[in-house]
Amino acid sequence: MPVQIPDDTDFTSFKQQCESAEGWIARYNKGGVTVWCRAEESKTVQKLKMRIVCKDVTAETLYDVLHDTSYRKKWDSNMIETYDIGRLTVNADVGYYSWKCPSPLKNRDFVTMRSWLPLGNDYLIINYSVKHPQYPPKKDYVRAVSLLTGYLIQSNGASGSTLYYLTQVDPKGSLPKWVVNRVSQFVAPKAMKKIYKASQKYPDWKRKHNPSLKPWMFPEQNSLPSINVADLTIQRADSLENIDESTLSEEKTHHSDDEET
Repeated sequence: MPVQIPDDTDFTSFKQQCESAEGWIARYNKGGVTVWCRAEESKTVQKLKMRIVCKDVTAETLYDVLHDTSYRKKWDSNMIETYDIGRLTVNADVGYYSWKCPSPLKNRDFVTMRSWLPLGNDYLIINYSVKHPQYPPKKDYVRAVSLLTGYLIQSNGASGSTLYYLTQVDPKGSLPKWVVNRVSQFVAPKAMKKIYKASQKYPDWKRKHNPSLKPWMFPEQNSLPSINVADLTIQRADSLENIDESTLSEEKTHHSDDEET
């Protein structure tokens, strides 16, 4: 199936999903963070939506933090590795991301096409999984599939913002119920708080690390090799190996997502 670079209709649809309450059930709501799950949630594909109000972080700063891969290791403690593979257009690229799953599950990775768009006072970033001929599944990882994942950042006055994160991922396997519960009740809200904390510290950090380098805002700074969209195909979940981890028990170890930033 050919890859389509998102257009204005796709971004508008994503924004509507973030703002809509219909069909979503709140699983967590405290400390300024809300986590919702879809009512028709299946055993394999989880669809989660999160929102955090950032009273003292501008929308532009949040947008920079979510784009800046060199800063990501400062806040994303579950990340193993991330890098950009190549650019498709001035506002679309392809990248790789791998992350640590709770032990004893196998770690997961993605190859995704990401696209972004400033829209009035809002900023949007969305991605979905693609197949790239030079980045096949790796031996020690389970190649997961992002059906649709992204961020909506909305301005709240001159110095505040609201961040939505919506994700629909097929982890390629039957996950134990404790993993599903742990993600919605613990991992997801923790991750949102980490993004908020990291965003508060980002302006000072950026002043010391290539302050003028923002290729997501200034396409002429982008030095990535160009990729032809015709070389990519949609990563279909049913073409990847399915593994059954539903009987695995949680190991009582210290997980990285328990740590404070």
